[in-house]
Amino acid sequence: MSQFRALAGVLRGGCAGGGQWLRGSRGGPARRWVDSRRGCSSTSSAGAAPVLSAVASSSSYVEEMYFAWLEDHKNVHESWDAFFRNIQASSPSGEAGERRPSALLQGRVLSHSPDMAQKVVEDHLAVHTLIRAYQIRGHHVAQLDPLGILEADLDSFVPSDLITTIDKLGFYGLDESDLDRSFQLPPTTFIGGENTTLPLREIIRRLETSYCGHIGVEFMFINNVDQCQWIRQKFETPGIMQFTSAEKRTLLARLIRSTRFEDFLARKWSSEKRFGLEGCEVLIPALKTIIDKSSSAGIDSVIMGMPHRGRLNVLANVIRKDLDQIFCQFDPKLEAADEGSGDVKYHLGMYHERINRETDKNITLSLMANPSHLEAVDPVVQGKAKAEQFYRGDTQGKKVMSILMHGDAAFAGQGVVYETFHLSELPSYTTHGTIHVVVNNQIGFTTDPRVARSSPYPTDVARVVNAPIFHVNADDPEAVMYVCRVAAEWRTTFNKDVVIDLVCYRRFGHNEMDEPMFTQPLMYKQIRRQEHVLKKYSDKLIAEGVVTLQEFEEEVAKYDKICEEAYTSSKDEKILHIRHWLDSPWPDFFTAEGEPKSMSCVPTGLEEEVLQHIGQTASSVPLEDFKIHPVGASRLAELVNAWLFAPINSCWASCWLRIRREEGTFHGAPLHRHHVLHDQEVDKRICVPMNHLWDNQAPYTVCNSSLSEYGVLGFELGFAMANPNALILWEAQFGDFHNTAQCIIDQFISSGQAKWVRNNGIVLLLPHGMEGMGPEHSSARPERFLQMSKDDPDHFPEYSGDFEVQQLYDCNWIVVNCSTPANYCHVLRRQILLPFRKPLIIFTPKSLLRHPDARSSFDDLAKGTKFKRLIPDQGPANQTPDQVKRVIFCTGKVYYELAKERKQQNLEREIAIIRLEQISPFPFDQVRAEVEKYTSAELVWCQEEHKNMGYYDYVRPRFLTVVANKKPVWYVGRDPAAAPATGNKSTHLNELRRFMDTAFNLSAFQGKDL
Repeated sequence: MSQFRALAGVLRGGCAGGGQWLRGSRGGPARRWVDSRRGCSSTSSAGAAPVLSAVASSSSYVEEMYFAWLEDHKNVHESWDAFFRNIQASSPSGEAGERRPSALLQGRVLSHSPDMAQKVVEDHLAVHTLIRAYQIRGHHVAQLDPLGILEADLDSFVPSDLITTIDKLGFYGLDESDLDRSFQLPPTTFIGGENTTLPLREIIRRLETSYCGHIGVEFMFINNVDQCQWIRQKFETPGIMQFTSAEKRTLLARLIRSTRFEDFLARKWSSEKRFGLEGCEVLIPALKTIIDKSSSAGIDSVIMGMPHRGRLNVLANVIRKDLDQIFCQFDPKLEAADEGSGDVKYHLGMYHERINRETDKNITLSLMANPSHLEAVDPVVQGKAKAEQFYRGDTQGKKVMSILMHGDAAFAGQGVVYETFHLSELPSYTTHGTIHVVVNNQIGFTTDPRVARSSPYPTDVARVVNAPIFHVNADDPEAVMYVCRVAAEWRTTFNKDVVIDLVCYRRFGHNEMDEPMFTQPLMYKQIRRQEHVLKKYSDKLIAEGVVTLQEFEEEVAKYDKICEEAYTSSKDEKILHIRHWLDSPWPDFFTAEGEPKSMSCVPTGLEEEVLQHIGQTASSVPLEDFKIHPVGASRLAELVNAWLFAPINSCWASCWLRIRREEGTFHGAPLHRHHVLHDQEVDKRICVPMNHLWDNQAPYTVCNSSLSEYGVLGFELGFAMANPNALILWEAQFGDFHNTAQCIIDQFISSGQAKWVRNNGIVLLLPHGMEGMGPEHSSARPERFLQMSKDDPDHFPEYSGDFEVQQLYDCNWIVVNCSTPANYCHVLRRQILLPFRKPLIIFTPKSLLRHPDARSSFDDLAKGTKFKRLIPDQGPANQTPDQVKRVIFCTGKVYYELAKERKQQNLEREIAIIRLEQISPFPFDQVRAEVEKYTSAELVWCQEEHKNMGYYDYVRPRFLTVVANKKPVWYVGRDPAAAPATGNKSTHLNELRRFMDTAFNLSAFQGKDL
């Protein structure tokens, strides 16, 4: 608007620079010259005069400007050029032809100059407002729907400030007679190209071309001017969307492969679900364009996530999975070679390194396996991308990037989409820009979008992070390719997220066996009439002379032949190897066959000198002039013998450790808040003592995150996929808060290895304990994890080698509840030293952090020590087992309450208390040894949780297997309940007192029969 303000200033009384533009003050003489840059006459004397009186008293100056304009319009500023053009256009033809301006200027300017000046100002303002209206709302009238049925924004209302009919010019105070008037263009538009003025008719035409064609651009909500200008330049510059003949031929070839692949599957397996891409075949050339453009900018690794629709096509034509490996998946007689359940073909992933043909550079492509739970893979992809960037030192995302594909209904409806976007700018979570591609079917399963979302577009969630959104008609392949090219350039330039909304349709139902006419009859009548995009585009290129009909048919026949040969080859496949579909291989960690290099685990203890060094460093402030909180200083002194010491010791210098704490590791976590020190006098100055242990040590990272469970746990899971030599810990604020991340736990952590042969060593730290804190801050729901543990309760496992390691190798995850800091340290060190990776679920302590008895000495961590799956009774009962009348098995915090009560009742010889530290896989061998030691004692399982929760339903059948069902296992604990805990402190204490009385009443079970 600055140029226009200069014009307004001239017309209203002075030049923009503040100098006088006609004569000196009080009518004195003054030097004048025409300053074409500033658009006004500069003067050597100060002062200013109103423009109208100046014109009236000095028409010779206006004549001077006019004659200069007649000689060459470039001799004057653009504002004068537009001014004289408008006056001339509105003058009778006789006047317009006069060379002398006396009648023209004196009659039409001087006599009517107040009204004329005001009109010029208002009209220019109106045109600038019109341009801005198209930039903001032009997408609402863009031709986005290939079917021509729905408006992409679900609203047929046309914004009143867009000139869709001539009468709408009145909104701006203009009319049809103004269409051929020239107007100065503001600096916030590029529609003029090299021109700074354009007739209104041409302005509107160019705006419609830029914003109301097959591309709709949403970007004016972005609060960065440079970014908005960049987008304007990409879409407004005349003739910018051009493609060479070679680029068009490449696009056609890719469209042929995308379309004919689906056609081939439909012919060969017409009754099979495959979730084909028909209706959005342009997705394949779109992804390849993004990858090509990114590769040319230096990207050499792309991690992708997507739903099931089009996955097989992406695997075949983007990742380039061997076609015979895809086709054999349709053979019902194919046998599985790998252990586990496997998964359906349209959930599988792939990792592949190849040469990018367009750039001739190496590129690694990874498509992540994922469940049917839509969008659940989003944060997992981001986590893996972030990890690869970290390990490669790619701090700006110039080598590794992520691409996420979405469905329209899921993108609008699934909350994890927002959670993932919310991570995109956070220091510990940013991947420096993700390209999101929405396959907008304009339908969700069978649900019309008009009743599926409240927002105009399915992509509106992206606006929260100022991500530009490019809507594009998927039946215009060149428009799609241009948008993809711009999106890749945006990510390279600004390292921020961007969204491509491919407005398309689904030619068949939700799957190929579904009949969509039941619920969308009008839409599918139109779809059946809809010409295929390949036919449209091939006809266009043939008409342009870019390809011939023969060349097109030869390209089709060539790819059909490739498919037929792969189909023939696929019949030779008899065994399905899921390992060939692995999305995150660890070639240096496992053998070539994907097996562990050993089946043993070294002791997890450390030499005392190492422990002393770690403890001293962790409890000190390694930086000079670093002022910590006085309370923090006293806490650091207590660190060495505390639970805080356990994760510090867990890997010391041997591996990278990343701790993520919900709602603030830095500021509020009960277990890890002192891992990061804050300078009390310098903002944002922090110190992590554990990064000062040794030179060249592995990094020790403690992260804050957004207040999210689903998204952040998925992210950390993806992070753990990238490298087996890193210990990744996610800690919930309270254990039960993991339930909002249940999808990640159920679909990825618990079953990921079984479905996708994917090892993962992520650690979940879940604070757990009944302490009178109410239903929501007590239980980490151990029963849920134990129910999903796959070990057989009725079978005593027999192993020839290391029982512990073999049992861990066979399980799907490890569940522990450590009662000592030393055991907590050992289980974390075992996690990283195992020759394979399993998820580790730890029910971490709350009040035990301050319990005087819950401590460990350095002897418990000394060299040669290791994790204790079971801790036997360490009192008199262990010395005289034949005198023991009752053995109480328990786990976690309740042990200390039992031990205290036993001591008070002087029953230390009659009752033995044994702690189960590893609950799953169940330590059958060690439990059997303890049971055989106390042959005459009755067996009791005691827990502080309610009977229908906690561990009882898991451990009871396994205890019975140990004793061959010859002895009962009695229950002591709280009665069944709906809520995990009471909110009343008195009730909590009464419940505790009640089951303590039962636990130490040696006659409590006499006469009872299970």
